[in-house]
Amino acid sequence: MRDTEFYEALLGLRDPWRVTKVELNSSAGRVDVWVEDRSGVKWNCLECQKKASVYDHSEQRVWRHLNTCQYGTYIHARLPRIKCSEHGVKQVSAPWAEPGSRFTLLYENRVIDTLKECDVTGANRLTGTSWYEAWNIMEKAVARGLNRKTSLVPDYLGIDEKAFAKRHRYETLVCDLSSGTVECVLEDRGQDCLEGYYGQFSKDELAGIKAIAMDMWDPYIAATKDLVPDAETKIVFDRFHVIGQVTNALDKVRRQEHKMLMAKGQECLKGTKHLWLMNEERIPDWRKGEFDEIRKMKLKTGRAWAIKESLRHFWDYSYPKNAEKYFKRWYFWATHSRLKPMIKAAKTLKRHLPNILTYFKHHITNAVTEGLNSKIQTVKQMACGFRNREHYRKAILFHCGGLDLYARASSQTGASLDTTICGMAHAKL
Repeated sequence: MRDTEFYEALLGLRDPWRVTKVELNSSAGRVDVWVEDRSGVKWNCLECQKKASVYDHSEQRVWRHLNTCQYGTYIHARLPRIKCSEHGVKQVSAPWAEPGSRFTLLYENRVIDTLKECDVTGANRLTGTSWYEAWNIMEKAVARGLNRKTSLVPDYLGIDEKAFAKRHRYETLVCDLSSGTVECVLEDRGQDCLEGYYGQFSKDELAGIKAIAMDMWDPYIAATKDLVPDAETKIVFDRFHVIGQVTNALDKVRRQEHKMLMAKGQECLKGTKHLWLMNEERIPDWRKGEFDEIRKMKLKTGRAWAIKESLRHFWDYSYPKNAEKYFKRWYFWATHSRLKPMIKAAKTLKRHLPNILTYFKHHITNAVTEGLNSKIQTVKQMACGFRNREHYRKAILFHCGGLDLYARASSQTGASLDTTICGMAHAKL
């Protein structure tokens, strides 16, 4: 088999495309492949699909392809241009690359696979691209995925905040709880940003939302009630944020009491912070004896802990009426505990009780969103942080958006790239 035939098979080229020349430069570590179209072929107009003859050819372009063994491979071609009677001069797209790209489809998709596994700097080392080339491929992949995505609003939404940087700079994550993906990343956590997300959908589409899990953040609540039909029955305050309200109150009680005891020279609460914040069954065996002894001292912190633990049984109920009765008993205990932080937390939960009880109708939480938050934090750490908010949002959508990121050949090229053959022949960079 001749080298030209060999590379035609490797590249999966079909008539009218053919390889005319192959050059190996061992000292430069590269293989250059020249591809031409057969003369006399008529091509489809990109606009109207009518056949038209070749008008001329563009300037020669070069595309980076997957390595041939250890040698970098580059495709050279002058793409034909046709003259349509209706739409004028149009350039035919290459079957091996997307329009405007300097990389072949398979090379670009290999870089995308690498970016999924490591940060941009790591992808540079593994693929031989520059930082800007790798980042540009990521940006294009996100834009491609967003263009391919349907605009329907998910049935079950999760809304949560994510810190972008210090000094209270936040992003709002809107997640699809069913698919476990990030739908949208909004700048800041104000009411107007969430209204902007809802505003892209029609009333009928918003009416199709079945439930929305969120924390008790007033701007999120206001935006949802303003724009989502029947929002009062669809908002579900996340159970972990509900427990978090009481857990934070417990920690305030502990800090206040610890400060008071230390002033008297007593250190019984020293080093016990995490014991009080844990669920009872998660306390390590080697500290259970110590914890039991502290609880016997009848401290204020012990009473606050008991109130916190009892609220966890609220979620064991199956019916909202029974859960509401339990909450009323718990609320009486918490508000008569003479512990100001616990009283304040209980009153906050009482004020939001209707949308806490909606959990028993929809049975959703923001656990998926919190899991995505953890993944985003890993992405952030791999990149050593982001100074550019737009880069941060694109990285989130790339890794967590569930988007169709991969480049595909245009259906209007007149030929197609056989990705199966190329994938087998170029198994490694």
